[in-house]
Amino acid sequence: MARILVINPNSSTAVTAQIDTAIGTLHRDGGPSIDVLGLADGPPGIQSQVHVESVVQPLLRCVREEPADAYVIACFSDPGLHAAREIARAPVFGIAECAVFSALQRGSRFGVIAILNNSIPRHLRYFGAMGVMSRFAGDRAIGMGVAELADEHKTFERMRKAAIDLRDIDGADVLIMGCAGMAQQRQRLADDVGLPVIEPTQAAVSAAIGALTLGW
Repeated sequence: MARILVINPNSSTAVTAQIDTAIGTLHRDGGPSIDVLGLADGPPGIQSQVHVESVVQPLLRCVREEPADAYVIACFSDPGLHAAREIARAPVFGIAECAVFSALQRGSRFGVIAILNNSIPRHLRYFGAMGVMSRFAGDRAIGMGVAELADEHKTFERMRKAAIDLRDIDGADVLIMGCAGMAQQRQRLADDVGLPVIEPTQAAVSAAIGALTLGW
């Protein structure tokens, strides 16, 4: 059976469990196995460029040591994505890249819900490198770190406010969750604001399943 390995580059067991739950609906009889693994030596949350850079080598070591038919890097900064593609013998998917591609298929202008304000410059650099800024509506932070996302009520209320501002002020017609730890809020948020909401790990795992199914 083919194997997809989803790597959470932080050390938070709570985030790893949330990722595992988020992709639960993608398991299929006869389909690839989907395993989720956290990095014990990663930071509790990837919230800065320093964190992004610090996890690249542990992540690459995981890719070298863990055999899989496809890899998913489950952090919205896509740390080490291109380096992992260089060393892996299997396709490697970044959740931010896949989320943006999915959003472009669902709407004209995408908006991103970030965790912290200092996440936004990283996102903008990445979207610029991807060449998608003409379809970018805005990026709004909820002012909560990764560990704080465990407070589901507070998280939802702040995400709802950011989503409404992205919709009504920035003109977004599709939203992207800018952190793998937000997954449990996706359907509720989509129902509340009336827009498609892309959960990035689901987007990346779906892309990996498609690639393996078609032999790409």
